[in-house]
Amino acid sequence: MRIALFIKIIIVCFFSVNSLAQDIKWISLEDAVYLQEAAPRNIIIDMYTSWCGPCKLLDRNTFANKDVANYINDNFYAVKFNAEGNDVVNFKGYTFENPGYNPAKSNRRNSSHQLSQALRIQAFPTIVFLDKSSNVIHKLRGYKTPKQLEVYLKLFTDENYKNYNSQEEFNKFFESFVYEFESR
Repeated sequence: MRIALFIKIIIVCFFSVNSLAQDIKWISLEDAVYLQEAAPRNIIIDMYTSWCGPCKLLDRNTFANKDVANYINDNFYAVKFNAEGNDVVNFKGYTFENPGYNPAKSNRRNSSHQLSQALRIQAFPTIVFLDKSSNVIHKLRGYKTPKQLEVYLKLFTDENYKNYNSQEEFNKFFESFVYEFESR
């Protein structure tokens, strides 16, 4: 009897802790741009593909990190976009599609989406930061740990990045940066 009660308590605790886990609130690019009108924030776009191993690591190790998720949810509109997917996207007065999309290749390399071409995405994953007017600020290529991403999240929150007008100024920022995110 005690063992059954103990197991039930463990199960309840396990699900309670899991329900406290913070997930990033991913939305579409159109929704992010729409929300910018009423409450301006920068946008972060995770450009990924279904076959990309580093993209899956970014999801599992970095975007699942509670500090990363909380910071992104509090400071950005977050968009997850399959750069070889079949979504139709309206952005900046243009409609972007993937006319060469092959459903039989949905879990393998597929044709490149017109939006990823327009943003000149050449490697995956790439994290794209957009300003409050939906203009590209920076494209960050490759897998990043929570601490590696933290620097860029804090740099591209609001207009902080405008404080650095040279590589030397950015290097000073980078070298003096105080990390706060947990690595797990």
